[in-house]
Amino acid sequence: MTILRRPAFRIALAVAAFLCVATAGAAAAGGEAGANLLKVRLGGDSHQTRVVIELDKTASGRLLSAESPTRHVVVALPHVDIAGEMAGQGDGLVKSWAVDETAGAARIRLELRSDAVVARRFLLPPGDGLNVYRYVVDVTSSGKAAPAIAGVAPEKAALVSDAPLPLPPISKKVIVIDAGHGGKDSGALGSDTKEKDDTLAAAHALRDRLERSGHYQVVLTRDTDAFIPLATRVQIARRANADLFISLHADSIGIQGDATRGASVYTLSERGADRTAKGVFGHSDWFMNVALPGEDSATKRILLDLTQRQNVNRSSTFAELLLDRISGATALLRRSHRDANLMVLLAPDVPSVLLEMGFITNPEDERAMADPDHRAKVMDAVGDAIDVYFTQEARYAMR
Repeated sequence: MTILRRPAFRIALAVAAFLCVATAGAAAAGGEAGANLLKVRLGGDSHQTRVVIELDKTASGRLLSAESPTRHVVVALPHVDIAGEMAGQGDGLVKSWAVDETAGAARIRLELRSDAVVARRFLLPPGDGLNVYRYVVDVTSSGKAAPAIAGVAPEKAALVSDAPLPLPPISKKVIVIDAGHGGKDSGALGSDTKEKDDTLAAAHALRDRLERSGHYQVVLTRDTDAFIPLATRVQIARRANADLFISLHADSIGIQGDATRGASVYTLSERGADRTAKGVFGHSDWFMNVALPGEDSATKRILLDLTQRQNVNRSSTFAELLLDRISGATALLRRSHRDANLMVLLAPDVPSVLLEMGFITNPEDERAMADPDHRAKVMDAVGDAIDVYFTQEARYAMR
């Protein structure tokens, strides 16, 4: 198997995304600066209106207004800055709009002409000739029901109303679920539980959620209490031609009873991308099957860089969707999207995230991760994020 498993598709995507992703990647490497809100666009009619918020970086949003029919919609975008207060006339269902900043978040306020509901919210990555992220809010008249989401029961619609678009009839996506640690490696220890047990139980719950939908082929890096080397876990994902890799873990601060709690998601750092390049060109054993076209090393390095940048961008897009969905099911760390130089994130051609489900050293988080009901709720939210991610990807590819 080669790094360019679908050569024309991957190279075209990488080249098209290079300029916009390079800018975002360089900014991310420079520190913790948040995104900037660049522009607000509207379009639609008296039945449905779309609000598009353009950003220079990825961001997640929170609906602050009621989910029931209303004439006032408020959406907050944490860690998003604005140059100054913005406002304008509306279109369709939206009478007017305004943006201000409060409590470290950009707040978008929509005044509607009649009662309406927010049918869906979702994030689109750079593409289609645009080098910006687009946070989309679709508002529909209260008399029109939002479309159903494939594989989601009606009673759970409120958890995933951000993206109620059904998955199109395409071939099954391959999801590799990695239960952290295992066997001789217990991972972090809580007062009564072990990380390796929490992660395996969560992996089984997520597998069951995904297989019920019928949209996915699920591969587990381990299905029992077995020790699997980190490099082997990445190899499993690459050999499976995975479309998404999710590594499940429990965080630890080293002090039992500590107050620190909450879930977080890691994606690959710039340092990690350099580590991958060294592995490929240094002929590391677990990268020996990465083949790149071209005669000279300079060309190969450019192709690897393009592919990695596209891959990191896709990983970050999924990470934000994931945080948005699980925020309704579990507590999050204040800085919940992080990057790191972690072995399980190094695959250059598989979008990958590591989900820390909570702190096993915190009594509340430890009890929650060991509770089957809480575990099912969180893994259902993870499954919802996966549904939305591939729905958006399919719609984007068909444009």
